[in-house]
Amino acid sequence: MESFDNKIAVITGGGTGMGRELVCQLAAAGAHVAMCDVSQTNMDETQRLAGAGERRVTTHICDVSDELQMLKFRDEVLEQHQTQHINLLFNNAGIGGGGSFVQGERDAWERTFAVCWEGVYFGCRAFMQALQASTQGHIINTSSVNGFWASLGTAQAHTAYAAAKFAVKGFTEALITDLRLHAPHVQCSLVMPGHIGTSIVENSAKVLGKPSAMQLPDADVAVVRERMLAAGHPVDNVPDDHIRQMLADRAEAFRTNAPTSAAAAANIILDAVRSNRWRVLVGQDAYDLDQLVREAPEEAYEKSMIEKINELRHLGALI
Repeated sequence: MESFDNKIAVITGGGTGMGRELVCQLAAAGAHVAMCDVSQTNMDETQRLAGAGERRVTTHICDVSDELQMLKFRDEVLEQHQTQHINLLFNNAGIGGGGSFVQGERDAWERTFAVCWEGVYFGCRAFMQALQASTQGHIINTSSVNGFWASLGTAQAHTAYAAAKFAVKGFTEALITDLRLHAPHVQCSLVMPGHIGTSIVENSAKVLGKPSAMQLPDADVAVVRERMLAAGHPVDNVPDDHIRQMLADRAEAFRTNAPTSAAAAANIILDAVRSNRWRVLVGQDAYDLDQLVREAPEEAYEKSMIEKINELRHLGALI
């Protein structure tokens, strides 16, 4: 698919981050775009930035973890774009959370897993017939470096997000052969970004019904304090509000200080679609981490691996 002109693209999580940039870049390339998100306000801003008008860029409220909502989203897309087919499906929506399987909240764990994995599965189920009805189709599923390295360091658990992203990776790789056998005009790509400048930290809290960093309850601040102490940070006598501010600053820094912007990531993804590459690492940190894990898989979850990653100054200062 060398050109996106007059192609019909569907993008989940189009309200912010990479999803927003994909909408804008595809609209600029002449595509008709349908995006979904849980925030109409965010989608309205994406639509304004795309500057393509409501007929070319449509917005749809949808929780991707709910199959009925995904089917309703599909029906709205086909009706509003007056089509029976689509060309591009970007299963992009995702949140973080549900870190610990052992001690964490089950609801947060399952909500994170549902958005990150079932959102991809339901997206493919809902739009497969429309993709098959096209003369050219392409599925783009967003996994993560956490789809091949299930860690954020040795000091915190990261099970729900990593499990979901591993599932996305395995499903998409298996889909390559499935499509070749049963829908050879439909391609697929697996996207594995490293640290991208998005608002996933703040957005995840909203989706999970969690308070913002500055509104964190005292009990939660105490848990964060213990984690910081265990990591060697001298926060014994730091006031609770200062710890709240640290968390807020960290979320902001995740977005603004990322080595790869959301716009750059979207450009990399679209270039991969144009050249029909199925394996898409996004960011130098993703390439380096992939190499480190492949070279020493048995070392992947040891302190020595964290030291190697930190030497490359990737993913912040992991512990």
